[in-house]
Amino acid sequence: MNVTKDIRYVGVNDHDIDLFEGQYAVPNGMAYNSYVILDDKIAVMDTVDRRFTHEWLDNVAAALEGRAPDYLVVQHMEPDHSANILQFAQAYPSATLVASEKAFAMMGNFFGVAFEERRLVVGDGDTLTLGRHTLTFRTAPMVHWPEVIVTYDSADRVLFSADGFGKFGALDVEEDWACEARRYYFGIVGKYGAQVQALLKKAAGLDIAVICPLHGPVLKDDLGYYLGLYRTWSAYEVETDGVVIAYTSVYGNTRQAVERLAERLRAGGCPKVAVNDLARRGAAGKEAG
Repeated sequence: MNVTKDIRYVGVNDHDIDLFEGQYAVPNGMAYNSYVILDDKIAVMDTVDRRFTHEWLDNVAAALEGRAPDYLVVQHMEPDHSANILQFAQAYPSATLVASEKAFAMMGNFFGVAFEERRLVVGDGDTLTLGRHTLTFRTAPMVHWPEVIVTYDSADRVLFSADGFGKFGALDVEEDWACEARRYYFGIVGKYGAQVQALLKKAAGLDIAVICPLHGPVLKDDLGYYLGLYRTWSAYEVETDGVVIAYTSVYGNTRQAVERLAERLRAGGCPKVAVNDLARRGAAGKEAG
């Protein structure tokens, strides 16, 4: 898939997984995203989960069309994105690894090697020129690990957003973005609202046309919608006015009281009333969107 004329998608879809991170139900699978920027020099953006090593390396090789990559940019060290760093380094021994200082420390712990002889440590505001494309790195600590960076390509106005703007679901399945992105955000990133707000302030000064997250689809249209939702979620504000009633009921009496309360709220003009039986929601493994 072409993201832009020079940027290729080389990620994978996972339909074998049932619980993401061992706890979040993903009936439509999961995507692990990776990208290649083709220029005078070539940068590969992140790797994928270890169960897809060969598929990912094949995707990268196909995008390279016989060329060798110059850089591997590591934005996030969570294993579903970093698992193939060592395999990439072995396959392309002339490539330089680009990451934050904390990420390289993690590589030493993860792989027993921190790539001292072939690494480029980047911090907030540092740049890397590939030719037409210049990459600017922004630190994003605790969105949602301490080593995270995001990357902005000024040539094509693309923000590589790490786990930001991600969602559950494989890319070959059509589904509503907001519901599964919301569930992903509050499960994975939600308690780091202040850190997300800080990152959004950094992004506000960028001219962004495309967002390339590490999970979920590439976002190109109506970016104000996605940015607006992230501002709302990270500020712990409500998207729409209304009332959520969450309950459990052993003998049905609490359920009757809840139903009566919901009726009174609706009759009183409440714009939206959502009633959730927590026992049945939990048993089904499905959360409300």
